[in-house]
Amino acid sequence: MIKEIVHDPILLGRPSEEATPEDACLIQDLLDTISAHKEKCVGMAANMIGRHKRIICFNNCGAYEIMINPVIIKSSDLYITEESCLSLLGGPRKTKRYKYIKVRYQTAEFQTRIKSFGGYAAQIIQHEIDHCDGKLI
Repeated sequence: MIKEIVHDPILLGRPSEEATPEDACLIQDLLDTISAHKEKCVGMAANMIGRHKRIICFNNCGAYEIMINPVIIKSSDLYITEESCLSLLGGPRKTKRYKYIKVRYQTAEFQTRIKSFGGYAAQIIQHEIDHCDGKLI
């Protein structure tokens, strides 16, 4: 179901709780909502639709990927960039990101995976994990 986007920085600034299999219903809500905003949104965290659970989805080379309870376990090559956010009003803001990251997460079936990402996918993942941690750009 397409959900309303949260814009309240106080709610967005609250860290999310670990997701459990009981939270799996959020996956479809995230996919429906990001699809409805695909023209201006490449990633989404559950707190953006009002649920403080560590679930993110993002466009990875044309296909949406889900990560449950993602944690960056390795990062390298820090750089400065500008990002916008569907949840935050105003234009792009400067932020620090890493070019390469390694992430431990669970799949939609709650199977643990470790995967490396670089470039734009790495940037999107970092942005969404920041949402899970209650950090805003």
